[in-house]
Amino acid sequence: MSEDIKKMYRTIVSDHFPDEIKITFGDQTLTYRKRTWKIEVEPGVIEERGLRYGENPDQEAALYELVGGNLVLGECEYIEPGLGLVSSLSEEDMLQFGKHPSKTNLTDVDNSLNILRYLAKRPACVIVKHNNPCGVAHGETIEEAFIRAYRADRIAAFGGAIALNRSVDKACAEAISREYFEVVAAPEYEEGAVEILKKRKNLRIIRIKRIDRLEEYWGKRVVEFKSLIDGGIIVQQSQVNKVRGPEDLKPAVAKKPDGTEVRCKREPTEREIEDMIFGWAVEIGVTSNSVLFVKDLCTVAIGTGEQDRVGVTEIAIFKAYVKYADLLCYDRYGIPYKQLELEIRKGLRPEAQKIEIDEETRAKRAGLPGSVMVSDAFFPFRDAVDVAIKEGISAIIQPGGSVRDWESIEACNEADPPVAMLFTGQRVFKH
Repeated sequence: MSEDIKKMYRTIVSDHFPDEIKITFGDQTLTYRKRTWKIEVEPGVIEERGLRYGENPDQEAALYELVGGNLVLGECEYIEPGLGLVSSLSEEDMLQFGKHPSKTNLTDVDNSLNILRYLAKRPACVIVKHNNPCGVAHGETIEEAFIRAYRADRIAAFGGAIALNRSVDKACAEAISREYFEVVAAPEYEEGAVEILKKRKNLRIIRIKRIDRLEEYWGKRVVEFKSLIDGGIIVQQSQVNKVRGPEDLKPAVAKKPDGTEVRCKREPTEREIEDMIFGWAVEIGVTSNSVLFVKDLCTVAIGTGEQDRVGVTEIAIFKAYVKYADLLCYDRYGIPYKQLELEIRKGLRPEAQKIEIDEETRAKRAGLPGSVMVSDAFFPFRDAVDVAIKEGISAIIQPGGSVRDWESIEACNEADPPVAMLFTGQRVFKH
């Protein structure tokens, strides 16, 4: 029975979707072609197949590439054919099929690229799991970017999808191959790097040639479809990041109900502004409601998909403490924190090891002091801001626009030391 259950995750489900789809918007038509690959389904047997399956093994799925039509609606011209990334992957780009990609693998890579397109100026790594980033970081080299992103949340990164915006060299490949991932995507792989990565037999190794030109996709929109349970659909334009540089950030100014103006007193430092812009790029790819913390161009903790903003702030802080303690434990003893707890309960390790890690984590406040708080929407109350300030954050970036913005600004001014805050004027919900 157990083997039958395991087998279903490796079985490629045949799909009954057509080879071509046409979608008509009034008098304009977009044409999509199904993407398939010639793969070895069993030793010596080559067949042409599409996606392994959808989100789950009992769901048929298909991948389509835009191949015809140029859509213009109002003043917006949408992305044109010939710019495929994930949707245009060929057999030559799948350097190792691994278990063969499913919908989840490719949508994870796609959301990585959604974030990476705003981080093109320096080596960067995005690690995504279940369509949310686990860790995102810049580095002086692509190896450093990967290591920083991985160490930001090595627990969640297990089995995730990695996307890198520079060629993978041997050093980076060695670092990746030491851990377990489902997918790695990069614009190219230097000589010897693929051979190192292939030590992981189930790893999908993907080359996406336009990753090094992702910045060209910054302002390009697509039409997004949301299917409803009754067969209906909602369509919308995709989001575009409006924060390209410091000049796009706005001072945090608001008025109290009595008309008195309240202004954030402290200006952010150059480092904080860099982290604000970096964090906002990451926030574009996080499921809302979300709050995240970044420091030195690396995520510290990412809170995702909660119904209330103070709740997601508390969860992000909790995650920061959990990940910090786990990393200390892993660096010190070579095991996860949860394994340390188990071995202590079994009498295999002294409790002093856990106490030492817990005390250091609390003393360092999980690395949160000096970090920038990023929120995808305004704060309806000051509670989330107060919770974050208590942990030592030094600056906040948020859209602004709440009738209680003045309360959040006052929370920053009352802090000791004062906290900086800037507005983006853009909400970036993602559902």
